[in-house]
Amino acid sequence: MTHDLSPEAAEAITAAVESRFEHQLAFLEEVVRAPSLRGAEAGVQTIVLDALRKRDYDVETYGIDVEALRSHPAYSPATIDYADTFNVSGTKTPVTATGRSLILNAHVDVVPTADPDHWTHPPFAATRVGDWMYGRGAGDMKAGLSANIFAADAIDAAGFRLNAPLELQSVIDEEVTGNGTAAAIARGARADAVLIPEPTDEAVIFANSGVIKFRISVHGVSAHPREPESGLSAIEAAFLVIDALKKLQAEWNLEKTDHAGFDALANPASLNIGTIHGGEWPSSIPFSCVLEGRIGFYPSDDPADRMEKLEKTLKDLQESDSRLAKAAPRVDWVGTCQAGYRLEAGSDAEKALALSHRDVNGADLKRSIMACYLDAALYMNHSGIPALTYGPLTRNIHGIDECVNLPSLLRVTRTIALFTARWCGVSPK
Repeated sequence: MTHDLSPEAAEAITAAVESRFEHQLAFLEEVVRAPSLRGAEAGVQTIVLDALRKRDYDVETYGIDVEALRSHPAYSPATIDYADTFNVSGTKTPVTATGRSLILNAHVDVVPTADPDHWTHPPFAATRVGDWMYGRGAGDMKAGLSANIFAADAIDAAGFRLNAPLELQSVIDEEVTGNGTAAAIARGARADAVLIPEPTDEAVIFANSGVIKFRISVHGVSAHPREPESGLSAIEAAFLVIDALKKLQAEWNLEKTDHAGFDALANPASLNIGTIHGGEWPSSIPFSCVLEGRIGFYPSDDPADRMEKLEKTLKDLQESDSRLAKAAPRVDWVGTCQAGYRLEAGSDAEKALALSHRDVNGADLKRSIMACYLDAALYMNHSGIPALTYGPLTRNIHGIDECVNLPSLLRVTRTIALFTARWCGVSPK
């Protein structure tokens, strides 16, 4: 049941968000200016750690123990040891809990910038231009991190305390595996709801794709270019592998009519070859080529079944093409291997978010689908906790000139503050 929130309390909380918004933007600038590529999140996590300590949260930091996590269903195959990075958790727990508990989760890892010279503004400068802040991670998803922290601040600044436990999670390695949130779940993180302010253009995500990520190694036969027929180019063989994967993508996309909502998407399977490295010498037929990528599927599907199908695709290709018989493509699973999820309409958590969204925007909350991995899937699938993914308007996430819309961020922070107050319940301090 959603707790009542008087108009006076709602007005005080939203006014507190607005009065502190410049402080929020200053914090966002600080965290964007702390580059936090995978495995190098410690700098930004230290900023978050200090911010939560100053706010009197009970703060913990913890790393990811791959060996301990490996047997947990929320784990995805990792390619780093996490030795130099860590999660941050800040909790506040009332003496007597009468409301519903909540986790506000955000990830701090960011993807590479590509060539910084192609950015209009340096990617880690956190440059404000009009209604936008530019920078890698500004939209995905350090803006959401700031919204979580400052939404909770506003409730306190308005003179209220929460009637239920609140945990702020700042997690690592969402972009490649989701193992930051997996580690939180494995440690026992629990709540009656989770909200993750990924950039969703102020819609709530009610379903996402399952995702498997792979590395495929292809071997050729080295030779001199004067005798190319005696060799086999691993790079050209890799092109054949990519063509086979594209056919697999088309096959899986045909299934979208069986999955409500996904039928409206152009490419729910969304094969992407993200990296390719091949060859040893400009004047040698290349011996090796390695490509990495991802492909999606549908919420009701078991990732293991899709992984088996991809492996069979490579085996069939090898058997049908003599060139691939020599190349012997091998797949290794690296990164996210997780199912999607579907949040059925009508949950109490979504009702509370929709009411808060309407209070701020004067319009109904839209529901949408994302054909990508979201940490919400781990809470939905492995903890049975309703997970809301809802965040600000952005442009060019994962691209050049990534930016977040600041008026939208203000609206989202106000909405999260009202949602938190309604969900957990509040009392005067």
